[in-house]
Amino acid sequence: MTENSKRSGPILGVDIGGTKVAVGLVDRDGKILTQGRKPMVANGTAEAAFQAVTGAIDSLASSAPGGIHSIGICAPGPLDPKTGIVLNPPNLPCWRNFPLAEKITSMYRVPVKVDNDANAAALAETRWGAARGFRYVFYATIGTGIGTGIVLDGRIYHGNTGSAGEGGHVSIDYHGPLCSCGKRGCIEVLAAGPAIGSRARTKLAAGHSRSTILELAKGDVAAVTSELVGQAYVAGDPLAREILIETVEVLTPWLGNIVDLLDPDVLVMGGGVAAMLKPFFDDIKNRLPSWCVNPRASDIPLLMAHYGADAGIAGGAALCSEDLP
Repeated sequence: MTENSKRSGPILGVDIGGTKVAVGLVDRDGKILTQGRKPMVANGTAEAAFQAVTGAIDSLASSAPGGIHSIGICAPGPLDPKTGIVLNPPNLPCWRNFPLAEKITSMYRVPVKVDNDANAAALAETRWGAARGFRYVFYATIGTGIGTGIVLDGRIYHGNTGSAGEGGHVSIDYHGPLCSCGKRGCIEVLAAGPAIGSRARTKLAAGHSRSTILELAKGDVAAVTSELVGQAYVAGDPLAREILIETVEVLTPWLGNIVDLLDPDVLVMGGGVAAMLKPFFDDIKNRLPSWCVNPRASDIPLLMAHYGADAGIAGGAALCSEDLP
């Protein structure tokens, strides 16, 4: 197989997490043609984790008739996107200063790019998704944590050291609860899924015994999660609505800070919590002017991400999309 035939095929997008490696073949229009997943080995040796990744790649690469064009990888940070070195990710303790891009390149002999998941997903949304056609894109994925990415004129903004875009660790309350990052009052510790579940458990323990949330948890307050809050909201539960509005009330000043800092022309949200909050997007937009200096804050579209659970695969592919023939 010639180098040219390889370069004409689809991109292989790879999404590495603490428990799985998801892979997909993605065409030049951002369509995921086929995909699969394999378990990740996060707590063994560096080489065992690498073999888990290559095993996932091998399971799909051979199904591309003309070979693959390139490999784009979403890896846990911190990492160096210029060199493709994974530095010291908390959920992959086996990798410390691991030259992921170099090792994948030498094995598959195609171009390889590596970035963190939120940066890559932001690029995928800009290239092919909800933010297509916009120049200044702010993307946030809200789930178990909050990750963000900034795309300016079609390129990820990495900053001086490659660490820009950590919007989930922007503090909005320096007296607030301690975040896992060591800072206080980060938006992640106030508005991500665990915070929503915690607020629900606190309210239920204080006497909201008739809530649908508790019914879904089979009466066990300790079993309440953000997912159950979302299900209860869909069922019309007043307490679930109250909890989600409180989440909106902390997200809005954070987004106001983002708007005043970056002046984006679109805001895109993805992730499970964002999907739960989609009915409140208009409410966020209406509240935004009271938290912004920018007089046109309410004109900025707030859109749901296109890729959903496949954001990592699409994001990985987007990293290589500029080089498509």
